[in-house]
Amino acid sequence: MTRSYPAPSGPLTVATVQATPVPGDVAGNAAAAAELVRLAAGQGARVVVLPELYLCAYHPPTLAADPVGTHVTADPAGVVADSRLDPLRDAARTAGTTVVVGAAVRHPDDRRTIAALVVDHTGGVRVGYDKQQLWGDERDLFTPGGRGATLLVDDWRLGLGICYDGCFPEHGRAAALDGAHAYLCPSGYLAGSEHRRDLYYAARALDNTMFVVFANAVGGNDPWRFNGGAAIYDPQGRTLARGADEGTDTLVATLDPAVLTATRTAHSMLADLLPGQGGPRVSLTG
Repeated sequence: MTRSYPAPSGPLTVATVQATPVPGDVAGNAAAAAELVRLAAGQGARVVVLPELYLCAYHPPTLAADPVGTHVTADPAGVVADSRLDPLRDAARTAGTTVVVGAAVRHPDDRRTIAALVVDHTGGVRVGYDKQQLWGDERDLFTPGGRGATLLVDDWRLGLGICYDGCFPEHGRAAALDGAHAYLCPSGYLAGSEHRRDLYYAARALDNTMFVVFANAVGGNDPWRFNGGAAIYDPQGRTLARGADEGTDTLVATLDPAVLTATRTAHSMLADLLPGQGGPRVSLTG
C-alpha cells in the first residue's frame, strides 16, 4: 500500500552531472566534484547528483587492484570521515547544497558496497544507500545492499537507486510506495546502451508518476567507456533536461510540486494499484 504524503510545499531545483573521473584518484575526483557542485549551486541547485562510483571511477581493474585506496570507510553509523572528501564537504557546506555521489565503501564488517554517499548542507558525509541490484562482474568485488532508502530534503522525499537498480520496475515502485516524489539514480552506462539508458528512467518516472534525476559517467577508454546522456524527467517521463552522449555537463531543472499533483490526479496508478495484481492467476488454452 502506498504511504500517503502531501505534495511538497514548494519547488526544488536539482542538478544532474555527467563527468569523467580518473580511475583510483579519490582525492582528485572529490576536488573535481566540488567544482561541479559549485557550478550547479550557482544555477540555484539545492540537490546535485553525480555518477555511480564517481569518487573512484567505475573501472573494475583499478578497483580490484587497490580495494583499500579506491574505497572510503564508513563507521557503524554509516558516517564517512575520509579527509580526501574535504573539498566536496566544503563545497556543499558553502553552497548549502545536498550532494548525492557514487563511491565504493568499506563497512565495519569488511563488506564492500557500491554506495550513494549523501553530503548534506552542513558538510556531513554518510552512506545514504548501498546498491541492491549488482550487475555482472560487480558481484566479484561488492556485496549487495539490503534495504531501500529515501532522502529527505526540505519536504521533498527522494528515493535513491543506483544504475542497474533502475532497470527493475519494482525498485522504483518501492520508492514510490514509500512516498517518493522523485527518484535519484547515479549511474554508469557504457557506450552502446543509449536506447536502454533513455528508456529505463523515463519509464520509471511514468510508472510511478514521480520525477527522476539520472546522472551518468561519460568518456573513458574501451571497454569502460561511458555514454553521458544525464537527464531529468517529469512525472510523465518527459525530458526536462538531457546531456549529450559526450562531454562533461551539469544540467539543472526545477521540480514543480503542482506538476506532481496534477500528474498523480490525472494518472492514478499508485492509488489504483491492486494488491498482488488481483489475486491468483489462471491459465487458458487457446
